[in-house]
Amino acid sequence: MTNLSVNLNKVALLRNSRNFGIPSVIEAASTCIQAGAQGITVHPRPDQRHIKPEDVYELAQILSVEFNIEGNPSPQFLEIIREVKPTQCTLVPDAPDAFTSDHGWDLAANGSWLRPIIQELKDLGVRVSLFMDADLIQIERAKEIGADRIELYTEPYATAFRNGDVEPVFQQYQKAAQKAQEIGLGVNAGHDLNLQNLEKFCSIPGILEVSIGHALIADALDVGLFNAVQEYLRVLGGSIPNV
Repeated sequence: MTNLSVNLNKVALLRNSRNFGIPSVIEAASTCIQAGAQGITVHPRPDQRHIKPEDVYELAQILSVEFNIEGNPSPQFLEIIREVKPTQCTLVPDAPDAFTSDHGWDLAANGSWLRPIIQELKDLGVRVSLFMDADLIQIERAKEIGADRIELYTEPYATAFRNGDVEPVFQQYQKAAQKAQEIGLGVNAGHDLNLQNLEKFCSIPGILEVSIGHALIADALDVGLFNAVQEYLRVLGGSIPNV
């Protein structure tokens, strides 16, 4: 099955609107794990608009599942990775003032810069994933510079799904995932995946992990965080723990 990694950025965003720690990122992570999530994702941005460095360090102390830290490899970000040594680091080409992640890496422009960073992280024992568009040439470059996995940026798929013209875009993602696996890259996916579009996307063979935050936290407003995690696991075909 495809693993579910819950992105907790929106929990932290709500927490940061007050100054007394509610809701707790740590408690949210524990709830997701109890519900069966196989991973936790955070994206500590330079402006600390949601996840803060101290959240990352606290999560590293309590997690019993895979920890995926994503972000642009700035010096400050890389220092966090060196100290925490998460299971996976997903490198994302975000500008410091980006509203949200909105494109994959251009490795013709950035590959030489990323190559030694990827090697350093791998030497630390961290699995390295690159945030990528469904572009076959760029995916080949990801393998050439040493990445272990790619995370397919799925907003174009989600938009096409909403607009009712998903099949041509879906086929692009199928080809991208197939190409990645043929050259030895693992395939993750994330961005705007939700309960409506997730099942079709994960019919693509070999999707190892999806990272979902915004939609899952929105669903949790209706059904609770524990139940929302379990609803996503059902779509993914995973086992649901009895608690």
